[in-house]
Amino acid sequence: MIVAGKRAQNFSAPAFYKGKFTHIELTQYLGKWVVLYFYGGDYTFV
Repeated sequence: MIVAGKRAQNFSAPAFYKGKFTHIELTQYLGKWVVLYFYGGDYTFV
C-alpha cells in the first residue's frame, strides 16, 4: 500500500528528460525529494 511519508518501492519507467526519451529508476534519486506524477489516460481515447 502506498502511504504518504513512507519510502516507495523501487521501479523503472520510460521518461522524457532534457529533450530525450530515456529510462529512469527511482533509486537514481535516493536522498532527494521526488514528486511522482502520473497522468493516466493521456493520449488515449477515454
